[in-house]
Parts: sequence; structure tokens; C-alpha cells
Amino acid sequence: MFAIYGTSGLMYRGPVEDLRKVAPALRTPRVRALAVGLDRLLATPTAPDAEPAAGVPPRPGPHGQAQAVQAYAAVQQPPQRRPLTRVADVMSPEPVLVPDSATVQQAWDLLAAQGVGQVPVVNAQRQLVGLLTRAELMRPDRLPQSLASALAWRAYTGQPVTALMLTPVPSVSADTDLRRLALLLLETGLPGVPVVEDAGVVQGFVARSDILKAVVHDPPLDLWAG
Repeated sequence: MFAIYGTSGLMYRGPVEDLRKVAPALRTPRVRALAVGLDRLLATPTAPDAEPAAGVPPRPGPHGQAQAVQAYAAVQQPPQRRPLTRVADVMSPEPVLVPDSATVQQAWDLLAAQGVGQVPVVNAQRQLVGLLTRAELMRPDRLPQSLASALAWRAYTGQPVTALMLTPVPSVSADTDLRRLALLLLETGLPGVPVVEDAGVVQGFVARSDILKAVVHDPPLDLWAG
């Protein structure tokens, strides 16, 4: 399920194809384990009467060797894999959030400290009201000129985040199909979107990088062409 939230609350809930009709301006400028040859290893001849070299422990008999090989094979079994299909499979469940009462300076410091490029903006009830991105903070038409006085920079960083955040902002639910999410990101150009519950409370965040990680890590993302 997709939804759009703004400062006034829920604006839209429905299919992704209709998002642009509601708000057309939403777009912003493992090492694989070695295969164990059990038959070959178990067929290795042994010399029961041979004396082991000094300091070398005796080789296990056929039965002990079989147990050792089977134990090794069990350890090397990869974990059970399943396709990643929903937003809940890849999202960050503990997102960094910025309150709508924060200043630009406070939000900038939070972005830098957390090493993230975007954060959902929420009200006192943790409901989504906007999205603040590093790109929006660094837009040339918003930044004071390089020779501007310290007063101008203080005025810029002292603004509330609500003055620079993107709003209204689309969101997804945790059970949304990943391909539908990818379509939303392509349609809007956003670097990621908040994951919300039915009441608009933010419960996670999913970024383009989360989808890329799903593609390159186990378990694999099940993709098809067409």
C-alpha cells in the first residue's frame, strides 16, 4: 500500500500508478563453501599397522573419518534461503527521525552524525509530515553566498526543517512488494521513502541502497525481465 503524507496529514492512499495524478510535483530534481567429496574421502585407504610419525596424531579409522567429514559437511551447509519480496525484508526497522520542531542546524548535525543522506520528519505523535534530504539542504538557490556574513548563515541554519523539507512525501507499508517500491522510486526520483503504519506512524525507512544490498547479498532477490 502506498500513501502520501503532508503537514496536514494523510493526503492519498492507493496504488502507486495514481500517485502522480494526486501530486504530480512529487519528483525531486558471501565465499562459497568447498564441495565435500564424501565418496572420495571415505574411500581413502588406510594402513592400520603403520606407525604414525613422531608428534603426529594417529589418523582416524574409516568410521571416525566418516563422522568428521559428515560434521564438516553439516557446518558448511548454507542457511535456508528465500526470495526477498516485501519492503519488510530489506527496510531499516529503526530509522533516524527528525522532529518537525528541529532547526536546520540540528537536522544537519544529525545527518552528519548518523551518516545518512535523508531522514523522515515527524510530528510529536511520530507521524510522517515530510522528508529532509542532504540534497535539499545543499541546493545552491537556498544556500547563502560564499561571501555572506555570519549572520546570513546563522539565519539559514536557524530555520525550522519544515521550511526546507519535501512535503507532501510518499510512503509505503511494510508488506509492499519490492517491485512496486522500485517503481515508486523511479517515478519520484527520491533516494528512499519512509515505511509507515496505517495511522502514518513511521516504523522504518527503505532506501535505494537497501534494494542494492538485497541484490548482491544472500538470499538473492528474485528478479525477472519484461
